Amino acid sequence: MIRLPDDAPFTAEQRLWLEDFLSKALAGAAIPSAPGGPAVPATILWGSQTGNAEGLARKLVKRLKKGNFEPESFDMADYDRDRLPKESNVLIITSTYGDGEPPDNAADFYEWILSDEAPKLEGVSYSVLALGDTDYPDFCKCGIDIDERFAALGAKRIVDRIDCDVDFDDEFKQWYEGIISVLAPEVQVMPAQVDALDQTEEGYSKHRLFPSRILRNFNLNKGGARETHHVELSLEGSGLEYEVGDALGLMPANPPEVVDEILANLPFKTDTDVPLPDGTEGPLREALIRSYDIGTINKSIITKWQPRSGSPFLRALVEADDMEAYEEFVWGRDLIDLVCDHPADFSDGEDFVGVLKRLQPRLYSIASSPNAHPGEVHLCAGIVRYETHGRKRGGICTTYLADRAEGEQPGVYVHSNKAFRLPGSGDTPIIMVGPGTGIAPFRAFLEERRISGAKGGNWLLFGNPHRETDFLYEEELTAFQKDGTLQKLDLAWSRDQKDKVYVQHLMLQQGGEMWKWLQDGASFYVCGDASRMAKDVDSALHMIAEKHGGMGAEEAEAFVKQLKKDKRYQRDVY
Repeated sequence: MIRLPDDAPFTAEQRLWLEDFLSKALAGAAIPSAPGGPAVPATILWGSQTGNAEGLARKLVKRLKKGNFEPESFDMADYDRDRLPKESNVLIITSTYGDGEPPDNAADFYEWILSDEAPKLEGVSYSVLALGDTDYPDFCKCGIDIDERFAALGAKRIVDRIDCDVDFDDEFKQWYEGIISVLAPEVQVMPAQVDALDQTEEGYSKHRLFPSRILRNFNLNKGGARETHHVELSLEGSGLEYEVGDALGLMPANPPEVVDEILANLPFKTDTDVPLPDGTEGPLREALIRSYDIGTINKSIITKWQPRSGSPFLRALVEADDMEAYEEFVWGRDLIDLVCDHPADFSDGEDFVGVLKRLQPRLYSIASSPNAHPGEVHLCAGIVRYETHGRKRGGICTTYLADRAEGEQPGVYVHSNKAFRLPGSGDTPIIMVGPGTGIAPFRAFLEERRISGAKGGNWLLFGNPHRETDFLYEEELTAFQKDGTLQKLDLAWSRDQKDKVYVQHLMLQQGGEMWKWLQDGASFYVCGDASRMAKDVDSALHMIAEKHGGMGAEEAEAFVKQLKKDKRYQRDVY
C-alpha cells in the first residue's frame, strides 16, 4: 500500500482515496472508469468566438467520458435543432462578445431559440455556463438569454447557470461537478487536487506562460497622433506552435508609478506580503505590478469596495443598482480613482487584494506566418493613451509594450482560433477587411499565401486616418503587390478629405467586383472593432447582395448566413 508523505496537502479522506487509487494503479489492478447501469446521455452545445467555449466543451466531453455518461458535442451552427425537444440533458457553454451579441457560430441558434418558432422543451433538462467579461456592461448576456429562454419553454435546470469572468477555470469545475452530482450521483468525483492535475496541460499554456524575449519593438506610424507598435517575440525553446489566424496571449505589467501612488494612499502598512492568485505569497507592491488588475473597475469591485468606504456616492450607486449609472461612473476611471476619491478602510494588504481581479494576459491577433518567421511570433498593437478626470492614462498592455517592456521577457501563450482560418484550398480567393490594427492577421495571411504558393486571388481593404502617417506595413504591402501576392489593395483614409471614408464605403464603391469575387467562391474575412466597424461592414455586405445580387432583404440575409455556415465569412472582432 502506497503511503503519501505526512505533509502532503490533502484531507484525511482525500489521502485515503488517493493512496488506494495509486496503489491499485501501480499494481495493475483494474480501476473502473464508470459505474454500472445505463449511461447518462448529455448533449453539449457550444457558442464560441475566440475558442474559449469550444475548448471547455472539449474538456467537458473528456471529463464526462470518465464517468457514466455518453456525451455528444456540437457547434451550435451545426446542431440539428429538430433534436432539441427530444434531448434528455442539454449542457450549453457560450460566450458573449461586442455589445452583448452571441458568437458568430451561435447567432442563428440564439435568434431561433428566442423566436416564436422555438419548440416547447418540457422533458428537457439543461444547464448553462456563460462566459463573459465583467468589464463590459452586457456581461454574459448571450448565456443569460438562452438560460432564461430554455426555462420559459418548459425545460428544467439541472443546476443553476454560472456566469464566468475571464478567469473561468474554477467556475467551470464547479459547474460540471454540480451536473455530475445531480445526473450521476453514484460517480465518485476525484478530490480537487487530483482533478486539477487531470486538467493540466503539458507545455506552456494560459496557466503556464512562456517567458519570451522581445526581438524587435518599434512604432509603425510615421509621426502623427497615433502610435502603433510592431512587436517581434521569440518562441525558441517553448515548443509553442501556431497557425495564421491564431492569437497570442501576452501578460503585461502595471505602471509602477501608479502602483506607488495607490500604496501611498492606502490606510495600512503596505510593506507586507499578500496572497497571490497562484496560491503563493509575495510583496504587495510586486503583487500590484504583476498579479492584480488595477486598470479597470466594474460593478463587482464597487460592490465589494462600498461597505469598506464611507462614500455616500458609492452607497447610493450600489443601492440604486442601475447599470447605466455604473457604466457612467466607471468610464475613464481606474482603481486609483477609488483609492484617492472614495477611500476605504481596508485592514491589511490581504483584505485589499481580496477585492481585486487577477491580472489577465491580453489577446492579440498574430501578425506573422510561422512558416515565414520560424521560431518567432509578431504582433501589431495600437498604443492607447488618453486623459480623463484630470489624469493621464493608457491601456495596461499597450503602454507596457511601448513604455515598460524593454529588458523584460513577457509571459506568452498561443490561443488557437479555429473560427478564423484560411480556406483549405490555396486556389480559393480571399477578401480581407482590416482597418487599423485589424491588418494584423492579414499580414500573416499574405505571408502564408505567398510562402505556400497559393494561386487564389487576395484582396485587402485597409483604412486609417491619414495616409502620410498611418499607412501600416506600407513597404510590405507594396512588395506583396509587386510580387503578385496581393491582387487588389483598396485604401480608406478617413481624415484626408472633407468627407470621412471608411472601409465599408470602399466595399460599396467596389460592390460589383466584390460580388463577382463572392460568386467565384471567395472567402470573406473581417478583423477589428466589433461594436462599430464590423457591424458597418456586415451591413455593407448585405447591401452588396441586394444591389448586385438582385436579392431582397430576406434573401440577402439568408445569403450572408449561408456564407457564415459554409465558413466563408469569418470574423476576428473585439
